[in-house]
Amino acid sequence: MHDPIGHISGSQGPAGLGPLNPKSRAASPLAPGSDVSGKSFIEEMKGQLAEVNRLQAEADVAAEDLVAGRRDDLEGVMIATEKADTAFKMVLAVRNKLVDAYEEVKNLRV
Repeated sequence: MHDPIGHISGSQGPAGLGPLNPKSRAASPLAPGSDVSGKSFIEEMKGQLAEVNRLQAEADVAAEDLVAGRRDDLEGVMIATEKADTAFKMVLAVRNKLVDAYEEVKNLRV
């Protein structure tokens, strides 16, 4: 099954990352301007939004094909629709968590 949000079921843990080692993270703090390998959060979110958009387009095409008679597998159309719905709900949940985090940081007193 395809994971539209980040390879949760990967063999190395969430997003295909290995286990974090707190000692190694503390021993080498990131200096400002240091190079970090991998995608940035924004790039990852853009990729996931593109994936959600692709899944929704596939579900739309599948539903149109079913109605037009070019397709006769109702199960496949339902599966495509549920995949798109689940992916959208996941992105919406991430967005809501980001908004909550922003509101919390905004309300901090310094």
